Amino acid sequence: MKLKAGIIGLGKMGLSHAAIVGPHPSVDMVAVCDTSSLVLDVFRKFSRINVYTDYSRMIAQEKLDFIVVATPTRLHYPMVKHALEQGINVFCEKPFCLTTEEGNELVELAKRKGLINQVSYHNRFVGTFRELKRLLDNRVLGDIIHFTGEAYGSVITNEKGSSWRSDPREGGGCLMDYASHVINLIQEIIGRPVLVKGSVLKNIYSRDVDDAVYSMLVLGNGLSGILSVNWCDSTYRKMTTSLTVYGKKGKIFCDATEIRIYLNDDCHSENLPKGWTIKYLTELAIPVNFYLRGEEYSAQIDHFVNCIIGKKSTEINSFEQALYTDKVIEMITADSKK
Repeated sequence: MKLKAGIIGLGKMGLSHAAIVGPHPSVDMVAVCDTSSLVLDVFRKFSRINVYTDYSRMIAQEKLDFIVVATPTRLHYPMVKHALEQGINVFCEKPFCLTTEEGNELVELAKRKGLINQVSYHNRFVGTFRELKRLLDNRVLGDIIHFTGEAYGSVITNEKGSSWRSDPREGGGCLMDYASHVINLIQEIIGRPVLVKGSVLKNIYSRDVDDAVYSMLVLGNGLSGILSVNWCDSTYRKMTTSLTVYGKKGKIFCDATEIRIYLNDDCHSENLPKGWTIKYLTELAIPVNFYLRGEEYSAQIDHFVNCIIGKKSTEINSFEQALYTDKVIEMITADSKK
């Protein structure tokens, strides 16, 4: 018996999720919901999927096993809450919520209902970042000294035009949209920040939201590192996210395409020689049946579906983990106003 799925929100990410969920061997995508008549007309014309403009009506009429919520962040809370109350497992786009109060309520509701939940921080399913976590867990670098988390891209390159990205009420801004990815990687691979210092939210072209984020993050064990994110950098064709970790035994640079390891001495347990070793994504990628925009997008859906089938909570990108990212975002925002 296949899982019955529905999708709320058919923008760029919603359509991507639909393209992955639709042909999934364990899923029957039975319904989609959006306010765009143009998009819904395409589904009516070229598929047998039921279309809705009201998500609550879709949930009431379709017996869904899970939904994908791919709407602007301000809509996550009411939509996810309603789905959970109806006993439906939820996969939600990032960032999780606009406030930690909303996020806390959803975390507790999902726990109380015993429902599978996951948030789309897709970098956690990128093979290079997974390898970085494995190497750090195995203490290849020994004691960690410092780290940097960076992301750059050319999203906003002039002062003209506006979209949801320029509206803080929609979850726009570099901190929410771009830096959240880096924060989530840092907290799950290196450690959870408990304090932030010297935070700067800088306007470059935007008037109402931040275009760059700079902050020092202090982890629970006292280790500190730097967060540096800018979405107005026209030297980058697309978003580039990276972590660099410095330890007593060497350092590791990691992005979504490769991981570069430098060791002061041979590491026999990992068969890594002294000096530089480079591993590429092609040898670390997670195998998937359907490739779209990178295997990580399919891998995260595969993981969510497998958790529902196996009736086990996810250990990757749970609501609770995404909520902690939201908490760090609030910490940085508050620190920047001091």
